Amino acid sequence: MVRTLRASYLSLAGIAVGLAALAGCSVGPKYHTPVAQTPAAFKELTPADFKDTDGWKVAQPADAALHSNWWEDFHDPELNHLEEQVNVSNQNIAAATANFFAARAIVREARSQYFPTVTTAPGITYSRQPSVKGNTPSTPGATNANTAFQGPTYTFPFDATWVPDLFGRVKNTVRADIAAAQVSAADLENTRLTAHAEAAVDYYELRTQDSLKQLLDSTVVAYRESLRLQQVLFDTGIANDEAVAQAETQLETTEAQDTNLGILRAQYEHAIALLVGQPASTFSIQPAPLTPAPVAVPFGVPSQLLERRPDIAASERMVAEANAQIGVARAAYFPTVTLSASAGLLSGAFTDWFTWPSRTFSVGPAVAETLFEGGLRRATVQQYRAQYDSTVASYRQTVLTAFQQVEDNLSALRVLSVEIQQQDKAVKSADRYLSVATDRYRLGIDPYLNVITAQTTLLTNQQTAVNLRMQQMTSTIQLIEALGGGWDTSQLPSEPAVVSNSSQAPKPTP
Repeated sequence: MVRTLRASYLSLAGIAVGLAALAGCSVGPKYHTPVAQTPAAFKELTPADFKDTDGWKVAQPADAALHSNWWEDFHDPELNHLEEQVNVSNQNIAAATANFFAARAIVREARSQYFPTVTTAPGITYSRQPSVKGNTPSTPGATNANTAFQGPTYTFPFDATWVPDLFGRVKNTVRADIAAAQVSAADLENTRLTAHAEAAVDYYELRTQDSLKQLLDSTVVAYRESLRLQQVLFDTGIANDEAVAQAETQLETTEAQDTNLGILRAQYEHAIALLVGQPASTFSIQPAPLTPAPVAVPFGVPSQLLERRPDIAASERMVAEANAQIGVARAAYFPTVTLSASAGLLSGAFTDWFTWPSRTFSVGPAVAETLFEGGLRRATVQQYRAQYDSTVASYRQTVLTAFQQVEDNLSALRVLSVEIQQQDKAVKSADRYLSVATDRYRLGIDPYLNVITAQTTLLTNQQTAVNLRMQQMTSTIQLIEALGGGWDTSQLPSEPAVVSNSSQAPKPTP
């Protein structure tokens, strides 16, 4: 008996060693990052253009990269306070963080397949046989019908099952799940970047409404004074009623425009409340005019963009995940080996339950292989290959979109810098036009309608100047977002970080 047990253990050990040697095999394709076309330089804003662009200069080595808290470069304490709340209370960020934790848990679930499963189910069983003659089962070895009740059976079994990963099915599954978790981490960073950028854009849009409100308030005061003057001139017989009606129309139209600004301001305030995770009903921002602060954004070279954008990182990790899935599909071609073992204690008396003679055991391997499935495995591999090709195309499309967004905002900033200078000249010219028109009206050369036209021209140009500065600020923010907002792939969690059971989500490095 001892010799038989020893032979069984040696055979099992030999099988385990052989399977362990095979477990290093993997039938999945080796992964290579897809090649994406990258230009040598951005074309829409070059160092030669910096002299004509607000605040821009050739970057020094220390200024060659964005910082994670990029909004601090605008030197606006109110904006800094709002962005801090976005990090803490934004619910989209909270949801993306939870998704990352779920993806990490899936990795640990996949890794559990490397190890055997051990179960136990101790029990005490009582049984009763029918005592009526004729109902007693005619089973060989059955007890007499008069012996209806049988005493307890005490069992304490242990069962172990292990499916060694001979051809990389589990290994490639773990690789795919790690890549999926890294996708989730990159999505979290992209969600965080989007939320911060939206908060900054909405903030400057709101401040633009405050500036327009300040402009229209002062204009309404001026127009009200003009109406009062025209009424006095009419009452004294110097002016006619037509000039009074024109002044009234101009004042009332401007008052309506001034009042209408409240709609957009309220909507921007509510949008910011949503981003900072607060109810719109209890959130407010005190009015203050826009204070433009152009920032020279270090945009580097196009090749760096592949390492700086979380959406590109997420897309590349999707390619890695799809590549690993091909290995999972290929592993289905090979047999599955299962090692099973059970041992335990079995006795009819409690006093003998835990004694050596009560022991039981069984052990042995089993091999399963699909002999015919109508081309299922081949079709599955083809499916995952096609999905891999799809993710490669999506990755390259994401890269192209990133280049487009950067070039769009660089060109916008370059053009806006020139346009703002031109518009400021137009405002000065409109102001001079109003002075001339007012003087000619007072001398009786031109009708009051010319003054109305000049006033409207000045107001329109002033509004345009404010809106252009708002566009400059939002284009700056959108450029920062297009460049990745100070993030880079070194902040993507590594395999050990993904596998760890830490409850801390990845955070941008300052």
